[in-house]
Amino acid sequence: MSVEVDLLLQEAKESIEAAQNYRSELQQRLNGLNQARKQVRGSSGQARETLRRHFTELQAAAGRLLTERLNALLAEVDTIEADSVKPLDDCQSLIEHGVGQADELLREGEAALRCGLGEKEDKLGSFTKKAMHIQLDSLPEVPALVDVPCVSAQLDDSVLGLLRERVSRHGSVSSHPPAQIDELQERPGSILVRWCKVDEDFAAADYRLQYRRSGSGGSQYEDAYIGRDCEFLVLHLDPHTDYLFRVCARGEGRTEWSPWSIPQTGYTTLTPHEWCPGTEGYILSSRRNIALRNDSSQSRCPALYSNAPTYFCGQTLTFKYAHTLHPNTDCRLLKSFFGALEQKHSFPDSLLCCCFVCRCSGAVFVNGKEMTNQLPAVTVGSAVTFDMEVVNLFPISNNNTPSEGGHFKLRVTIGSGNREVVFDWLVDQAVDCLYFGCSFVGCGWKVLVF
Repeated sequence: MSVEVDLLLQEAKESIEAAQNYRSELQQRLNGLNQARKQVRGSSGQARETLRRHFTELQAAAGRLLTERLNALLAEVDTIEADSVKPLDDCQSLIEHGVGQADELLREGEAALRCGLGEKEDKLGSFTKKAMHIQLDSLPEVPALVDVPCVSAQLDDSVLGLLRERVSRHGSVSSHPPAQIDELQERPGSILVRWCKVDEDFAAADYRLQYRRSGSGGSQYEDAYIGRDCEFLVLHLDPHTDYLFRVCARGEGRTEWSPWSIPQTGYTTLTPHEWCPGTEGYILSSRRNIALRNDSSQSRCPALYSNAPTYFCGQTLTFKYAHTLHPNTDCRLLKSFFGALEQKHSFPDSLLCCCFVCRCSGAVFVNGKEMTNQLPAVTVGSAVTFDMEVVNLFPISNNNTPSEGGHFKLRVTIGSGNREVVFDWLVDQAVDCLYFGCSFVGCGWKVLVF
Protein backbone atom coordinates (compact mmCIF):
# COMPACT_ATOMS: atom_id res chain seq x y z
CA MET A 1 0.00 0.00 0.00
CA SER A 2 1.08 3.53 -0.69
CA VAL A 3 1.94 6.06 1.93
CA GLU A 4 -1.27 7.94 1.23
CA VAL A 5 -3.34 4.83 1.92
CA ASP A 6 -1.46 4.24 5.17
CA LEU A 7 -2.15 7.79 6.23
CA LEU A 8 -5.82 7.39 5.38
CA LEU A 9 -5.97 4.15 7.37
CA GLN A 10 -4.27 5.81 10.32
CA GLU A 11 -6.67 8.75 10.16
CA ALA A 12 -9.61 6.37 9.91
CA LYS A 13 -8.43 4.42 12.97
CA GLU A 14 -7.94 7.64 14.90
CA SER A 15 -11.38 8.85 13.84
CA ILE A 16 -12.95 5.54 14.87
CA GLU A 17 -11.19 5.70 18.24
CA ALA A 18 -12.26 9.32 18.69
CA ALA A 19 -15.83 8.39 17.76
CA GLN A 20 -15.78 5.54 20.28
CA ASN A 21 -14.48 7.85 23.00
CA TYR A 22 -17.04 10.46 22.00
CA ARG A 23 -19.84 7.91 22.16
CA SER A 24 -18.59 6.68 25.53
CA GLU A 25 -18.50 10.22 26.89
CA LEU A 26 -21.99 10.91 25.55
CA GLN A 27 -23.23 7.67 27.07
CA GLN A 28 -21.81 8.67 30.45
CA ARG A 29 -23.56 12.01 30.15
CA LEU A 30 -26.80 10.24 29.25
CA ASN A 31 -26.40 8.12 32.36
CA GLY A 32 -25.81 11.29 34.36
CA LEU A 33 -28.95 12.84 32.86
CA ASN A 34 -30.95 9.72 33.70
CA GLN A 35 -29.73 9.86 37.28
CA ALA A 36 -30.57 13.56 37.46
CA ARG A 37 -34.05 12.94 36.01
CA LYS A 38 -34.53 10.05 38.43
CA GLN A 39 -33.53 12.29 41.34
CA VAL A 40 -35.91 15.06 40.23
CA ARG A 41 -38.86 12.74 39.70
CA GLY A 42 -38.12 10.60 42.72
CA SER A 43 -37.72 13.56 45.06
CA SER A 44 -40.83 15.20 43.58
CA GLY A 45 -42.84 12.04 44.24
CA GLN A 46 -41.52 11.86 47.78
CA ALA A 47 -42.34 15.54 48.31
CA ARG A 48 -45.91 15.00 47.07
CA GLU A 49 -46.36 12.01 49.34
CA THR A 50 -44.92 13.94 52.28
CA LEU A 51 -47.24 16.89 51.65
CA ARG A 52 -50.34 14.70 51.26
CA ARG A 53 -49.53 12.67 54.35
CA HIS A 54 -48.75 15.77 56.42
CA PHE A 55 -51.87 17.68 55.47
CA THR A 56 -54.06 14.59 55.88
CA GLU A 57 -52.66 14.14 59.38
CA LEU A 58 -53.05 17.87 59.98
CA GLN A 59 -56.68 17.80 58.88
CA ALA A 60 -57.39 14.82 61.13
CA ALA A 61 -55.59 16.47 64.05
CA ALA A 62 -57.42 19.77 63.45
CA GLY A 63 -60.73 17.88 63.32
CA ARG A 64 -59.92 16.17 66.60
CA LEU A 65 -58.95 19.46 68.21
CA LEU A 66 -62.15 21.15 67.01
CA THR A 67 -64.24 18.22 68.21
CA GLU A 68 -62.51 18.26 71.59
CA ARG A 69 -63.06 22.00 71.89
CA LEU A 70 -66.73 21.65 70.89
CA ASN A 71 -67.26 18.91 73.45
CA ALA A 72 -65.55 21.01 76.13
CA LEU A 73 -67.79 24.01 75.38
CA LEU A 74 -70.91 21.82 75.33
CA ALA A 75 -69.84 20.37 78.67
CA GLU A 76 -69.58 23.92 80.05
CA VAL A 77 -73.12 24.65 78.81
CA ASP A 78 -74.37 21.44 80.42
CA THR A 79 -72.70 22.36 83.71
CA ILE A 80 -74.14 25.89 83.75
CA GLU A 81 -77.58 24.57 82.85
CA ALA A 82 -77.52 21.89 85.54
CA ASP A 83 -76.22 24.25 88.23
CA SER A 84 -78.77 26.93 87.30
CA VAL A 85 -81.85 24.74 86.87
CA LYS A 86 -81.44 22.89 90.18
CA PRO A 87 -82.39 25.86 92.45
CA LEU A 88 -85.26 26.67 90.09
CA ASP A 89 -86.48 23.10 90.35
CA ASP A 90 -86.20 23.28 94.14
CA CYS A 91 -88.18 26.54 94.16
CA GLN A 92 -90.80 25.00 91.87
CA SER A 93 -91.15 22.02 94.19
CA LEU A 94 -91.64 24.37 97.13
CA ILE A 95 -94.28 26.40 95.29
CA GLU A 96 -96.10 23.28 94.09
CA HIS A 97 -96.11 22.00 97.66
CA GLY A 98 -97.61 25.32 98.79
CA VAL A 99 -100.22 25.16 96.05
CA GLY A 100 -101.18 21.67 97.21
CA GLN A 101 -101.49 22.85 100.80
CA ALA A 102 -103.61 25.83 99.70
CA ASP A 103 -105.92 23.56 97.66
CA GLU A 104 -106.35 21.24 100.61
CA LEU A 105 -107.03 24.19 102.93
CA LEU A 106 -109.61 25.56 100.50
CA ARG A 107 -111.41 22.26 100.40
CA GLU A 108 -111.48 22.03 104.18
CA GLY A 109 -112.71 25.64 104.49
CA GLU A 110 -115.49 25.12 102.00
CA ALA A 111 -116.48 21.89 103.76
CA ALA A 112 -116.51 23.69 107.14
CA LEU A 113 -118.83 26.36 105.74
CA ARG A 114 -121.24 23.76 104.38
CA CYS A 115 -121.43 21.56 107.46
CA GLY A 116 -124.26 21.65 110.00
CA LEU A 117 -124.45 23.86 113.08
CA GLY A 118 -123.41 21.04 115.38
CA GLU A 119 -120.12 20.46 113.58
CA LYS A 120 -119.47 23.97 112.30
CA GLU A 121 -117.73 25.25 115.42
CA ASP A 122 -115.28 22.34 115.61
CA LYS A 123 -114.46 22.32 111.91
CA LEU A 124 -114.10 26.08 111.70
CA GLY A 125 -111.73 26.00 114.69
CA SER A 126 -109.65 23.23 113.12
CA PHE A 127 -109.61 25.09 109.81
CA THR A 128 -108.47 28.31 111.47
CA LYS A 129 -105.61 26.58 113.32
CA LYS A 130 -104.46 24.87 110.12
CA ALA A 131 -104.59 28.14 108.18
CA MET A 132 -102.46 29.83 110.85
CA HIS A 133 -99.96 26.94 110.72
CA ILE A 134 -99.53 27.18 106.95
CA GLN A 135 -98.66 30.90 107.14
CA LEU A 136 -100.69 32.07 104.19
CA ASP A 137 -98.88 35.42 104.15
CA SER A 138 -95.42 33.79 103.54
CA LEU A 139 -94.54 33.45 99.83
CA PRO A 140 -91.31 32.00 98.36
CA GLU A 141 -89.15 34.39 96.39
CA VAL A 142 -88.87 33.71 92.67
CA PRO A 143 -85.63 35.03 91.07
CA ALA A 144 -85.98 37.71 88.44
CA LEU A 145 -84.91 36.89 84.90
CA VAL A 146 -81.90 39.18 85.21
CA ASP A 147 -80.71 37.09 88.16
CA VAL A 148 -80.73 33.74 86.40
CA PRO A 149 -78.22 32.69 83.72
CA CYS A 150 -78.94 33.39 80.10
CA VAL A 151 -76.49 31.03 78.41
CA SER A 152 -74.90 32.18 75.16
CA ALA A 153 -71.89 31.23 73.04
CA GLN A 154 -69.21 33.74 72.07
CA LEU A 155 -67.28 32.80 68.96
CA ASP A 156 -64.37 34.86 67.68
CA ASP A 157 -64.68 35.10 63.93
CA SER A 158 -61.07 36.33 63.70
CA VAL A 159 -59.78 32.82 64.41
CA LEU A 160 -60.67 31.89 60.85
CA GLY A 161 -58.59 34.78 59.55
CA LEU A 162 -55.67 33.84 61.80
CA LEU A 163 -55.98 30.23 60.73
CA ARG A 164 -56.10 31.24 57.09
CA GLU A 165 -52.97 33.37 57.54
CA ARG A 166 -51.06 30.62 59.34
CA VAL A 167 -52.14 27.95 56.88
CA SER A 168 -51.13 30.14 53.94
CA ARG A 169 -47.60 30.29 55.38
CA HIS A 170 -47.47 26.70 56.60
CA GLY A 171 -44.95 24.53 54.80
CA SER A 172 -42.69 25.32 51.88
CA VAL A 173 -41.25 23.62 48.85
CA SER A 174 -37.61 24.06 47.91
CA SER A 175 -35.70 22.76 44.94
CA HIS A 176 -32.41 22.52 46.86
CA PRO A 177 -31.62 22.05 50.56
CA PRO A 178 -29.78 25.02 52.13
CA ALA A 179 -26.70 22.94 53.05
CA GLN A 180 -24.77 20.22 51.26
CA ILE A 181 -21.91 17.95 52.29
CA ASP A 182 -18.75 19.32 50.74
CA GLU A 183 -16.02 16.84 51.71
CA LEU A 184 -15.57 13.45 53.35
CA GLN A 185 -12.01 12.92 54.58
CA GLU A 186 -10.97 9.57 55.97
CA ARG A 187 -9.24 9.40 59.32
CA PRO A 188 -8.17 6.41 61.43
CA GLY A 189 -11.44 4.73 62.39
CA SER A 190 -13.34 7.93 61.62
CA ILE A 191 -14.40 10.32 58.87
CA LEU A 192 -14.10 14.10 58.92
CA VAL A 193 -17.30 15.51 57.39
CA ARG A 194 -17.34 19.06 56.05
CA TRP A 195 -20.40 20.84 54.71
CA CYS A 196 -21.25 24.27 53.37
CA LYS A 197 -24.28 26.50 52.98
CA VAL A 198 -25.44 26.67 49.36
CA ASP A 199 -28.41 29.00 49.88
CA GLU A 200 -27.02 32.46 50.54
CA ASP A 201 -30.45 33.78 51.56
CA PHE A 202 -30.78 31.17 54.31
CA ALA A 203 -29.55 32.37 57.73
CA ALA A 204 -28.46 29.17 59.46
CA ALA A 205 -28.43 29.07 63.25
CA ASP A 206 -27.50 25.39 63.65
CA TYR A 207 -26.56 22.39 61.56
CA ARG A 208 -27.51 18.78 62.15
CA LEU A 209 -25.36 15.90 60.88
CA GLN A 210 -26.60 12.31 60.72
CA TYR A 211 -25.05 9.07 59.50
CA ARG A 212 -25.80 5.37 59.12
CA ARG A 213 -24.37 2.25 57.55
CA SER A 214 -24.98 1.98 53.84
CA GLY A 215 -26.81 -0.87 52.13
CA SER A 216 -30.20 -2.50 52.48
CA GLY A 217 -29.27 -3.88 55.88
CA GLY A 218 -28.11 -0.50 57.14
CA SER A 219 -29.34 0.90 60.41
CA GLN A 220 -31.46 4.00 60.92
CA TYR A 221 -29.89 7.44 60.72
CA GLU A 222 -28.58 8.70 64.03
CA ASP A 223 -27.44 12.15 65.08
CA ALA A 224 -23.70 12.74 65.07
CA TYR A 225 -23.58 16.50 65.63
CA ILE A 226 -25.82 19.52 66.25
CA GLY A 227 -24.18 22.94 66.37
CA ARG A 228 -22.91 25.95 64.45
CA ASP A 229 -19.69 24.43 63.06
CA CYS A 230 -19.42 23.31 59.45
CA GLU A 231 -17.31 20.22 60.10
CA PHE A 232 -17.32 17.30 62.50
CA LEU A 233 -15.21 14.20 63.05
CA VAL A 234 -17.47 11.12 63.24
CA LEU A 235 -15.70 8.55 65.43
CA HIS A 236 -16.09 4.81 66.06
CA LEU A 237 -16.47 3.79 62.40
CA ASP A 238 -15.49 0.39 61.10
CA PRO A 239 -12.83 0.44 58.35
CA HIS A 240 -13.78 -0.59 54.80
CA THR A 241 -17.47 -0.04 55.54
CA ASP A 242 -19.65 2.37 53.58
CA TYR A 243 -21.52 4.99 55.59
CA LEU A 244 -24.14 7.48 54.42
CA PHE A 245 -23.96 11.07 55.69
CA ARG A 246 -26.52 13.85 55.42
CA VAL A 247 -26.87 17.34 56.87
CA CYS A 248 -29.66 19.86 57.37
CA ALA A 249 -29.91 23.34 58.86
CA ARG A 250 -32.20 25.33 61.14
CA GLY A 251 -32.87 28.98 60.39
CA GLU A 252 -32.51 31.84 62.84
CA GLY A 253 -35.54 32.00 65.12
CA ARG A 254 -37.02 28.79 63.68
CA THR A 255 -37.71 25.48 65.40
CA GLU A 256 -38.10 23.21 62.37
CA TRP A 257 -35.19 21.75 60.41
CA SER A 258 -34.65 22.25 56.71
CA PRO A 259 -34.80 19.41 54.15
CA TRP A 260 -31.89 16.98 54.26
CA SER A 261 -28.98 17.26 51.88
CA ILE A 262 -28.32 14.59 49.27
CA PRO A 263 -26.75 11.65 51.18
CA GLN A 264 -23.05 11.16 50.49
CA THR A 265 -21.22 7.85 50.86
CA GLY A 266 -17.90 7.73 52.67
CA TYR A 267 -15.61 5.14 54.18
CA THR A 268 -12.22 4.92 55.82
CA THR A 269 -9.46 2.48 55.01
CA LEU A 270 -7.32 3.59 57.95
CA THR A 271 -7.06 1.39 61.00
CA PRO A 272 -8.43 3.11 64.11
CA HIS A 273 -6.02 4.12 66.86
CA GLU A 274 -6.00 1.63 69.73
CA TRP A 275 -4.22 1.39 73.05
CA CYS A 276 -2.25 -1.75 73.77
CA PRO A 277 -4.38 -4.19 75.81
CA GLY A 278 -3.08 -5.86 78.95
CA THR A 279 -1.06 -2.86 80.16
CA GLU A 280 -0.78 -2.83 83.93
CA GLY A 281 -2.55 0.12 85.51
CA TYR A 282 -5.01 0.78 82.67
CA ILE A 283 -8.51 -0.35 81.72
CA LEU A 284 -9.52 -0.05 78.06
CA SER A 285 -12.90 0.47 76.43
CA SER A 286 -14.39 -2.09 74.04
CA ARG A 287 -12.91 -0.26 71.04
CA ARG A 288 -9.59 0.24 72.89
CA ASN A 289 -9.49 3.93 72.02
CA ILE A 290 -10.29 5.03 75.59
CA ALA A 291 -7.96 4.21 78.49
CA LEU A 292 -8.71 4.65 82.19
CA ARG A 293 -5.84 4.88 84.68
CA ASN A 294 -6.65 2.74 87.72
CA ASP A 295 -4.70 2.07 90.92
CA SER A 296 -3.73 -1.54 90.19
CA SER A 297 -0.21 -0.76 88.97
CA GLN A 298 2.84 -1.20 91.19
CA SER A 299 4.70 1.35 89.09
CA ARG A 300 4.45 5.02 90.01
CA CYS A 301 3.97 6.14 86.42
CA PRO A 302 3.10 3.21 84.12
CA ALA A 303 3.36 3.95 80.41
CA LEU A 304 0.62 3.06 77.93
CA TYR A 305 1.45 2.61 74.25
CA SER A 306 -0.49 2.29 71.06
CA ASN A 307 -1.22 -1.23 69.91
CA ALA A 308 0.35 -0.59 66.50
CA PRO A 309 2.16 2.20 64.62
CA THR A 310 -1.08 3.65 63.22
CA TYR A 311 -0.06 7.30 63.10
CA PHE A 312 1.13 8.57 59.72
CA CYS A 313 2.60 11.93 58.83
CA GLY A 314 0.00 14.26 57.40
CA GLN A 315 -2.67 13.12 59.86
CA THR A 316 -3.92 14.76 63.04
CA LEU A 317 -3.51 12.80 66.27
CA THR A 318 -5.74 13.97 69.12
CA PHE A 319 -5.61 13.16 72.84
CA LYS A 320 -8.67 14.21 74.85
CA TYR A 321 -8.58 14.04 78.64
CA ALA A 322 -11.26 13.56 81.27
CA HIS A 323 -11.33 12.69 84.96
CA THR A 324 -13.71 10.19 86.55
CA LEU A 325 -13.10 11.22 90.16
CA HIS A 326 -14.61 14.14 92.07
CA PRO A 327 -14.71 17.26 89.86
CA ASN A 328 -12.77 19.24 92.47
CA THR A 329 -9.81 16.85 92.30
CA ASP A 330 -6.56 18.77 91.84
CA CYS A 331 -5.62 18.60 88.17
CA ARG A 332 -1.94 18.65 89.14
CA LEU A 333 -2.26 15.00 90.06
CA LEU A 334 -1.88 14.40 86.35
CA LYS A 335 1.73 14.10 85.26
CA SER A 336 1.49 12.77 81.77
CA PHE A 337 3.57 12.84 78.66
CA PHE A 338 2.61 11.73 75.22
CA GLY A 339 4.05 11.86 71.77
CA ALA A 340 4.81 10.03 68.58
CA LEU A 341 7.33 7.21 68.91
CA GLU A 342 9.51 5.52 66.37
CA GLN A 343 9.25 2.17 68.10
CA LYS A 344 7.07 0.66 70.76
CA HIS A 345 8.27 0.73 74.39
CA SER A 346 10.82 3.48 73.71
CA PHE A 347 9.08 5.86 76.09
CA PRO A 348 10.93 5.74 79.45
CA ASP A 349 10.20 8.16 82.26
CA SER A 350 13.56 9.84 81.79
CA LEU A 351 12.38 11.13 78.38
CA LEU A 352 15.90 10.41 77.07
CA CYS A 353 14.61 8.77 73.92
CA CYS A 354 14.05 9.57 70.30
CA CYS A 355 10.54 10.86 70.67
CA PHE A 356 8.46 14.00 70.78
CA VAL A 357 6.82 14.56 74.17
CA CYS A 358 4.49 17.05 75.80
CA ARG A 359 3.92 17.08 79.56
CA CYS A 360 0.70 18.00 81.34
CA SER A 361 2.32 21.25 82.46
CA GLY A 362 2.58 22.30 78.82
CA ALA A 363 6.34 21.73 78.62
CA VAL A 364 7.50 20.22 75.32
CA PHE A 365 10.49 17.88 74.98
CA VAL A 366 12.18 16.88 71.73
CA ASN A 367 14.46 13.85 72.07
CA GLY A 368 14.71 14.49 75.81
CA LYS A 369 15.49 18.22 75.58
CA GLU A 370 12.99 20.72 76.95
CA MET A 371 11.96 23.41 74.49
CA THR A 372 11.44 27.09 75.29
CA ASN A 373 7.93 27.39 73.87
CA GLN A 374 5.19 25.85 75.98
CA LEU A 375 1.49 25.05 75.74
CA PRO A 376 -1.28 25.71 78.27
CA ALA A 377 -1.40 23.16 81.08
CA VAL A 378 -3.53 20.08 80.45
CA THR A 379 -6.73 20.09 82.50
CA VAL A 380 -10.00 18.17 82.56
CA GLY A 381 -11.59 18.38 79.12
CA SER A 382 -8.38 19.44 77.38
CA ALA A 383 -7.64 18.20 73.89
CA VAL A 384 -4.08 18.13 72.56
CA THR A 385 -3.43 17.61 68.85
CA PHE A 386 -0.30 16.49 66.99
CA ASP A 387 0.23 17.27 63.30
CA MET A 388 3.37 16.17 61.46
CA GLU A 389 4.72 16.72 57.99
CA VAL A 390 7.92 15.61 56.31
CA VAL A 391 10.29 18.52 55.67
CA ASN A 392 12.97 16.60 53.76
CA LEU A 393 12.95 13.16 52.18
CA PHE A 394 16.73 12.70 52.43
CA PRO A 395 19.03 12.89 55.48
CA ILE A 396 20.63 16.25 56.22
CA SER A 397 23.43 17.40 58.49
CA ASN A 398 23.17 19.96 61.26
CA ASN A 399 23.71 22.80 58.77
CA ASN A 400 20.73 21.56 56.66
CA THR A 401 22.92 20.15 53.86
CA PRO A 402 22.41 16.64 52.43
CA SER A 403 24.51 14.10 54.30
CA GLU A 404 24.57 10.33 54.26
CA GLY A 405 24.88 10.14 58.02
CA GLY A 406 22.53 13.01 58.78
CA HIS A 407 19.01 13.22 60.14
CA PHE A 408 15.53 13.24 58.67
CA LYS A 409 13.48 16.30 59.56
CA LEU A 410 9.81 16.27 60.54
CA ARG A 411 7.83 19.42 61.32
CA VAL A 412 5.58 18.93 64.33
CA THR A 413 2.69 21.21 65.28
CA ILE A 414 1.13 20.74 68.72
CA GLY A 415 -2.12 22.47 69.56
CA SER A 416 -3.88 22.87 72.88
CA GLY A 417 -6.69 25.29 73.58
CA ASN A 418 -6.20 28.29 71.32
CA ARG A 419 -2.43 28.00 71.10
CA GLU A 420 -0.03 26.13 68.83
CA VAL A 421 3.71 25.51 68.91
CA VAL A 422 5.78 24.34 65.94
CA PHE A 423 9.09 22.47 66.13
CA ASP A 424 11.40 20.68 63.74
CA TRP A 425 12.07 17.13 64.87
CA LEU A 426 15.28 15.42 63.72
CA VAL A 427 15.14 11.62 63.63
CA ASP A 428 17.93 9.20 62.80
CA GLN A 429 16.02 7.22 60.21
CA ALA A 430 13.14 7.72 57.82
CA VAL A 431 9.82 6.97 59.48
CA ASP A 432 6.60 6.03 57.74
CA CYS A 433 4.34 5.20 60.65
CA LEU A 434 4.73 5.96 64.34
CA TYR A 435 3.68 4.65 67.73
CA PHE A 436 2.30 6.97 70.40
CA GLY A 437 1.95 6.70 74.15
CA CYS A 438 0.96 8.39 77.39
CA SER A 439 1.47 8.02 81.11
CA PHE A 440 -0.33 9.17 84.29
CA VAL A 441 0.72 9.42 87.92
CA GLY A 442 -2.76 9.85 89.41
CA CYS A 443 -5.51 7.27 88.93
CA GLY A 444 -8.96 8.15 87.63
CA TRP A 445 -7.74 9.93 84.52
CA LYS A 446 -9.21 8.92 81.19
CA VAL A 447 -7.76 9.59 77.73
CA LEU A 448 -9.45 9.23 74.34
CA VAL A 449 -7.24 9.00 71.27
CA PHE A 450 -8.44 9.61 67.73
